[in-house]
Amino acid sequence: MNIIKRAKAPTPKFFKVLRNIGLALAAVGGTILTAPIALPVMVTSIGGYLAVAGGVVSAVSQLTTTIEKADGTQ
Repeated sequence: MNIIKRAKAPTPKFFKVLRNIGLALAAVGGTILTAPIALPVMVTSIGGYLAVAGGVVSAVSQLTTTIEKADGTQ
């Protein structure tokens, strides 16, 4: 299965929830990084880690698919 087919294939419910959590983490991290006020270095570092972790979780969850057997079951 190539990457295009894998991205278009249906995603299991658990990984849809995990993808949404990853997107929320990435959004929180991005908000911390782009805050209009000066934040401590530790908070900015945490924001960067949240953004990266959220992006990775979302990408991996999106590319996870169900495998259907030849008889049509999963």
